[in-house]
Amino acid sequence: MKTSKIIYWTGAALTSLWFGASGFFELTKNPLVWEITRQLGYPPHFIYILGVAKLSGVAVLLTPNRLLRLKEWVFAGIFFDIIFAFFSKVAVLGLPATIDAVIAFMMVTVTYVMFRKLYPATYSRI
Repeated sequence: MKTSKIIYWTGAALTSLWFGASGFFELTKNPLVWEITRQLGYPPHFIYILGVAKLSGVAVLLTPNRLLRLKEWVFAGIFFDIIFAFFSKVAVLGLPATIDAVIAFMMVTVTYVMFRKLYPATYSRI
């Protein structure tokens, strides 16, 4: 259990750094981030929304032992972001440009698996 916690919190911290920096750069209109995102065909208003969503998700992800259902949604949002980034980059920039999405996908997958190990899903009948 201790190893699972260490792996989870390390993954959560790295994911938060990655997506927190990305969200910050999107909201502050960092030229590099904006240029790539615009090149992929996304409109400016979407970039701002993505930045807010990423920073909100990071806040939830770093909240210990609470908001577990909301964390599920954050993980889902992160996975969607990674998948859309991967396919957008494949379509516009080519396969070599997707290395960051592949690394992020593996990192977030391991983090999510540890999250489920620490907080098993419980289902109830309505």
